[in-house]
Amino acid sequence: MRDKNFMVAGLAMVVFVMLAAAGWANWMNRRHIAEMQSQRAMEPMAMGNMAGMGAGGDGAGEMTSPMVGKMAANFTLTDVNGKKVSLSDFKGKAVQLNFWATWCAPCKIETPWLVELEKQYKAKGFEILGVSFDDLDMDDAAKLKSETADIAKSANQLGINYPVLLDGDAISKQYGDPEVFPTSFFVNRQGKIVAATIGLTSKDDLENDIKKALGTGE
Repeated sequence: MRDKNFMVAGLAMVVFVMLAAAGWANWMNRRHIAEMQSQRAMEPMAMGNMAGMGAGGDGAGEMTSPMVGKMAANFTLTDVNGKKVSLSDFKGKAVQLNFWATWCAPCKIETPWLVELEKQYKAKGFEILGVSFDDLDMDDAAKLKSETADIAKSANQLGINYPVLLDGDAISKQYGDPEVFPTSFFVNRQGKIVAATIGLTSKDDLENDIKKALGTGE
């Protein structure tokens, strides 16, 4: 009987050790998954900073783009309120075309700076057009309405005080098929792209590019 009790106790101990080991392995696996998810969440920002490095590698967010020096292609898109908006509507003004998406984490960091800068330089003739690259179901009226409402809600939550245009994919090829967001093109009063940024950069760098577009920077 005593040997039987020892056997039962031994088996119980083995089972306990196995369960503990399984629990530890499960915890480590969950931790690894969480770390991987965190790294993936930071990848867009890292890609943006790498892509935004200039020839000197200073990471300032300024890039050498084939678009710089060219005339900005005109386009007409619909904003979240259903209004048609064309780039040509802003002739004579400096314009920042900010390509973004509601799912873009770096965009959410950058947007408050844009809101402040738009307020600061608007009286000098500066405008921002936020061009959304969120997916849209153009052939499904009900889904399109819901998706538009979601974009408008996100824009409102971010405090965006400038036009938010839909269907950025429609003008993607005209602006080099951007793959990293945010991407911005700075258009001067004559309609020429004078600067471009890819990925998250600093507020100071954005302001310097705005000044270039306004003709008050170097």
